[in-house]
Amino acid sequence: MLPGVKIHIINKIPDERGFFAELLREDWKDLLGEDTILQINLSSSYPGIVRAWHRHTRGQADYIVVLKGTMKICAYDDREDSETRGHLDEIIASAERFQVVRIPGFYWHGTKTIGNEGSLTLYMMTRLYDYKNPDEERRPWNDPTIIDPRTNLPYDWNRPPYK
Repeated sequence: MLPGVKIHIINKIPDERGFFAELLREDWKDLLGEDTILQINLSSSYPGIVRAWHRHTRGQADYIVVLKGTMKICAYDDREDSETRGHLDEIIASAERFQVVRIPGFYWHGTKTIGNEGSLTLYMMTRLYDYKNPDEERRPWNDPTIIDPRTNLPYDWNRPPYK
């Protein structure tokens, strides 16, 4: 995994009423470190939708929990001075197994809803969104300069699994 990218498995406790799960706690220092969550958003995506690529340059970290459906979450390091330059993490997150995925904002990152149903995603940020001066740089979802280290070709969000 890229340094700073973390996954924390969520304990989903079912009972005859449904289930209960703590999604994030301040005392989960193994996940949060020194981060403090300042904003929480909810996003819905239809099957096959790609939301990529973007990054934050002012220190924001994103925390992602898939509540419905399945998502591919990717982080890519293209920093010139990085020991992990060219590394790409690909994480499959699903409502079937709750987990919190932490992505440091300086990595280019994005998501794709995979499978036959839409996704519902909760994402939390360590910085408030600034409407007048957003901390966001963007690239096209199919940017040819983001290279998949497995194939040495531009990253393909639609590449079939296990090929």
